[in-house]
Amino acid sequence: MRYALREALAGFARTPILTLLSVMMIGLSLLVLGLFGVGTYNIRGVLNEIESRVEVVAYLRDEAGPEVAQLMVSDIEAFPEVESVIYISRNEALERAREEIPELRGLLSGEEANPLPASIEVRLLPGHRTPEIVGEVSERISGYPLVEETDYGKEWVERIHLLRRIAAAAALTVGGAFALVATLIIGAAIRMTIFARREEIEIMRLVGATNNFIRLPFLLEGFLTGLLGSGLALGATYLIYRILGERVFPLAWLPDEWVIYGVTAGALLGLTASGLAVRHHLRQP
Repeated sequence: MRYALREALAGFARTPILTLLSVMMIGLSLLVLGLFGVGTYNIRGVLNEIESRVEVVAYLRDEAGPEVAQLMVSDIEAFPEVESVIYISRNEALERAREEIPELRGLLSGEEANPLPASIEVRLLPGHRTPEIVGEVSERISGYPLVEETDYGKEWVERIHLLRRIAAAAALTVGGAFALVATLIIGAAIRMTIFARREEIEIMRLVGATNNFIRLPFLLEGFLTGLLGSGLALGATYLIYRILGERVFPLAWLPDEWVIYGVTAGALLGLTASGLAVRHHLRQP
């Protein structure tokens, strides 16, 4: 292993321009993947923010007093899908309407002029905000005798869920395509390195070196090249993120796990591409 590592580092020193070109090619391909990751993460954050507002509102009949409503609140809070439950009295609903719609302040004056019903607002836990679960919870709540009707914005919830599915499919498809392109670029860079050292490989084969002995330094070289390219792409991605965040629109930076996975994936892509390239070369007579 020490010999392989020494040879891999010596390979960098023997062909510095080719090594720099390989790292830049890998960094450029992974930069596109990194920018796509930043975009995907921020889109997902926006969808999560919108989805967090999904709630079921149960409008109560006029005969439902505060005591009975609180019993319903306690019962609904026990649902496994529920995050929080809030009881809104008729007076509170009136105050909300006056704050949100100033034009109604003159019309809705006095409790006797209050046409708004009391209600119970039910917010669901993350992972339980799909149209099917929200609809099932809404139907369960509508079964209470003192509930006049329930509403959760069915079309709105379905559109959010559809957008989330489209974003996930796009991330998988486009991200996979970028990863494939990065692999091909890394493979091309490693093949250039192997071609530049073909005479050295032939000499090693003539003196009886095994394929595994010849392959290992190139595998390490591919791994290190991918790692350096990942670092370069990470720095460039962060620089572009800061420029866009300060001058165009605010963005959230990638979580630490995504960064670690990205750098590791770049190194593994370099290892894989190097393995495929050297394997193809060693198979040639």
